[in-house]
Amino acid sequence: MLIFPSFSYGEKKDMHERLVIGEVLKPQGIRGEIKVNPYLDDASDIKKFRTVYIDGKEYKVLSARAGGGFAYLALSGIADRNGAELLRGKELEVLRSEAPAPDEGRYFIVDLIGCTVETESGKRLGEITEVIPAHTDIFVMKEGETEYMFPAAEGVVIDVDIEGGVLTVDAKRFNEVAIEQEKGERKR
Repeated sequence: MLIFPSFSYGEKKDMHERLVIGEVLKPQGIRGEIKVNPYLDDASDIKKFRTVYIDGKEYKVLSARAGGGFAYLALSGIADRNGAELLRGKELEVLRSEAPAPDEGRYFIVDLIGCTVETESGKRLGEITEVIPAHTDIFVMKEGETEYMFPAAEGVVIDVDIEGGVLTVDAKRFNEVAIEQEKGERKR
C-alpha cells in the first residue's frame, strides 16, 4: 500500500503521525457522501479506516464503499451536499498507527521521501523528494538544483532500507532509465 505523507520535507520521517490516503473530489449525491480519489494500491482498502481527518478535524466514517477506482465515504457531521461541498479538494488523512502495515516490498511514500539514493557501490546520487504514483511508481530524486525521475522498477531499485534511509539502485540500469529535469521544467 502506497500512502502519501502529511508533512513538510524538513521533518524527520519517523515523526509523521498522519498519512494522507486520498483527496476529496466532490460531493456524491445529496446526503453528504463524498467521492475520494484514494492514494492506496486498492480503493477498497479505504474501508479499513474508521476515522479520518480533513483539515485537522476528526470525522468518524459512517460508511465506505469503493467502485471504479474511487472511494465513497459518509462522514459524521456531514449531513448534506452543502457540507460535502466544503470538503472538495481537501486531503483525507488517517493516523499512521491505524494504518495496516504495508505488504513486504511495499512502503508508505512518507517513508521513502528523504531517503538517500546510492549505487550498489555506495556512491551518493541524491535524495528522494517525491513519488509519483503510477502503474510503476516514479521516484523523483534531487541532487543540487537538478531533478531526476526514474521508475521504481525491478532491476533499477536493488534494495530499500527504510531504517537506514537508503534506496540502492543498479548504476547501469539507473543511467539507462533516469530522466534529468531542469529546474522548473516539470509542472507540479
